[in-house]
Amino acid sequence: MIINELADKYLDDIESIRRYSKNTVKSYRTDLQEFLAYCNKNNKTEISVISERFIKSYLMILNEKELDKTTIVRKLAAIRSLYKFAFQNSYIEENPITFIKNPKSKRKLPEVVSTNTILESYNLADEADDKPELVKVIFELLYGCALRASELCDLKYSSLNKNKMQLTVFGKGSKTRIIPVGEKSLEIINDYLEKNPVINYDSYLIRTKKNDKLYPRLVYRIVNKYLSKVSDIKKKSPHILRHSAATHMLDNGADLRAVKEILGHENLSTTQIYTHVSIERLKSTYKKSHPKS
Repeated sequence: MIINELADKYLDDIESIRRYSKNTVKSYRTDLQEFLAYCNKNNKTEISVISERFIKSYLMILNEKELDKTTIVRKLAAIRSLYKFAFQNSYIEENPITFIKNPKSKRKLPEVVSTNTILESYNLADEADDKPELVKVIFELLYGCALRASELCDLKYSSLNKNKMQLTVFGKGSKTRIIPVGEKSLEIINDYLEKNPVINYDSYLIRTKKNDKLYPRLVYRIVNKYLSKVSDIKKKSPHILRHSAATHMLDNGADLRAVKEILGHENLSTTQIYTHVSIERLKSTYKKSHPKS
């Protein structure tokens, strides 16, 4: 079988049958298109002629581009998943990627900002030309509820249960989870809704200035703009607020499994990275303030 046709079948499978999230499908499609381009460039159009050695040569090309190890691992995961699909559906008799290992990489600890930094962002929003209530509710939902930017954009008014103080979130991997909403968060949400009322329960909870659906690029621009004014961390993306929420919960004694459920992680090991962040913060505080450090 031609590898381009196989990739189309695989992408259709994860999108239509296995119901992967749009972002996951988009990421897999992009990574596979790069691999397919390399295959076609080297006249390797048939899946049966692509060997373990050829796949390793592709990984060497990625490494020569000085890509981050985590990026290479992600691209390899897409190819690995494609070949697993091909083997399970008898398009190939042997899987050439079986014995190819992921490149070793030191996992970077996520950057976080302090609660004071987030409060400073709120104060700046009051003085800015942007809608203050929009800026505040974006920060509050990303930090107060530890949401992903895509989850924030997809929230409907029906997702919010004010009486139970809960949000129903449709998250990564098409999984639904329920997140508690604090009193302060609910106050900010209510303030936003008073100034930007919804039409019905199917309306999007948070919207643009033109009352359209919120989109990730706009969320990024807003978060980046206000974090840039109050923080000097390298990355100033919406995900920093999610990282910060998880770290601060653990700093204050939250149960690791409870944090896992709030974040919507599939594996506990993914959540455990934040325990390392907390330990590093503790070490940093010790070194700066303890006379015996």
